[in-house]
Amino acid sequence: MDDKNFCDEPCPIARSLGVAGDAWSILILRDAHAGLTRFDQFRKSLGIAPTMLTRRLATLTEEGLLEKRRYSERPPREEYQLTAAGRDFLPVLFMIGAWGRRYRGDGKLVRFLDAETGTEIRAVAVDEVTGAKIGTRPIRVVYPGED
Repeated sequence: MDDKNFCDEPCPIARSLGVAGDAWSILILRDAHAGLTRFDQFRKSLGIAPTMLTRRLATLTEEGLLEKRRYSERPPREEYQLTAAGRDFLPVLFMIGAWGRRYRGDGKLVRFLDAETGTEIRAVAVDEVTGAKIGTRPIRVVYPGED
């Protein structure tokens, strides 16, 4: 299954992976949330090849997670800003991070702090309807047309 097919799947997880399911895209979104906006900033932070970064930024822009804004006319230069969809991806990043801290947490790890309180952020996914922590109750997958 290639990325184009993911976007046609009825599963919202598969569709999301079709947009931002590779490591570079996830890390670009992490860095954008940390305040990076310019091509060279992303490149320096990630150590990514320029052609790969160009492709990932283009995809994230086309899919509506980032938008380009010109910050210089001479020479013409653009930066990347998070859109509402990109900002809404932050909890996803924190849940990936929480899983990584728990199961890949050997050694010294980056910590993420609440900028106002200075306390470390400990992400937990909770079902809005039941209030239950996701992962503590069984799930059932219902495909379109099933009930």
